[in-house]
Amino acid sequence: MTNALQIARSGLEALDQRMKTISNNLANVNTTGFKRDRASFVTLMYQDPRNPGAASGGDGQFATGLGTGTGVRVGGTERIHIQGAPVQTDNALDLAIEGQGFFAVALPDGRVAYSRDGSFKLSATGELVTSAGLRLQPPIAIPDGAEKITIAGDGLVSVQVAGQAAPVEAGQITLTRFANPAGLSPQGDNLYLETAGSGAPQAGAPGTDGMGALRQGALEGSNVSTVQELVDMIETQRAYEVNAKIINAADEMARYVTQNV
Repeated sequence: MTNALQIARSGLEALDQRMKTISNNLANVNTTGFKRDRASFVTLMYQDPRNPGAASGGDGQFATGLGTGTGVRVGGTERIHIQGAPVQTDNALDLAIEGQGFFAVALPDGRVAYSRDGSFKLSATGELVTSAGLRLQPPIAIPDGAEKITIAGDGLVSVQVAGQAAPVEAGQITLTRFANPAGLSPQGDNLYLETAGSGAPQAGAPGTDGMGALRQGALEGSNVSTVQELVDMIETQRAYEVNAKIINAADEMARYVTQNV
């Protein structure tokens, strides 16, 4: 049988997980494109010695049951994909997605990862890469002698090359969206991987098929609200203290019974 000590212990474990989630959100308050996580709780199975409607003698039935909860656990951590505020940088290679979608980048092992971090750089060969050197997919190469890089809201990349009057088209940036972006698997370095829960990737040009538009010279900030996280932290701390007090009270009750009964 589950006792008060075990129930309170489950509460401490669940609240500890929530505090870890909050601390990770606050740690990434300045991370480009970061999406906050939220821990959700679910009850454990109930002990039901008597169910509602059970016979109470004769033709009578109990209107209510007799059940005791056995505690709580973390059902999961949900990633909240709300748009973060854009931060103006005036860097031609910085891109913010206004709406749905992810940038696709190639990992060293050949897999494709997805990110909202649009702080791109030029590699030694003139390709657009992340700060970790991962190539944007499909690849975009900037020709030598480019004096100005223009990236339109629909992802069309054009450059002004020295000695040429007309701009040169350098490629088309595409975005990828998922039916359930909360189901993507976070890998660190602002990267996500496709999972069975996220659904298959759907690629398209920015501004089409539900994709967001691109904004050159800006980056998407984190969607973490410091005020909200601090409120959640205080609430979690108070609930943790209450569960700890329940453990102390249950221990004192058990000690009293042992010594006096």
